[in-house]
Amino acid sequence: MIVEALVAFVLIFIATFAIYIIGKKSAPKTNVSENEQAAYACGEKVCFQGLKINVSLYKYLIYFVIFDASVLVLAYAAFALSAANPLLLILYLGILLTAGVVLVEGGKDQ
Repeated sequence: MIVEALVAFVLIFIATFAIYIIGKKSAPKTNVSENEQAAYACGEKVCFQGLKINVSLYKYLIYFVIFDASVLVLAYAAFALSAANPLLLILYLGILLTAGVVLVEGGKDQ
């Protein structure tokens, strides 16, 4: 059962990567002029480099969604399977905790 789950994970990862590469190669390449990149189409040129948006509170929303959804998935998996495979549940929790660590370490302001 774990082998099938790992094979499915690898196949999904490969399919996702292939879709990303195909989309990147087939996307139209555009030449963007300086006027198209300007903040305003007309008027003064304003420098927005000092403007920073604080998104630190969104991290808590992401954590809540991840951990709340994981509890629901584990609860339904335990009810659906009378003899739930503990190794598969441990693997799922490991992936979940790894995602949480990546969010914590990757979200630090520099």
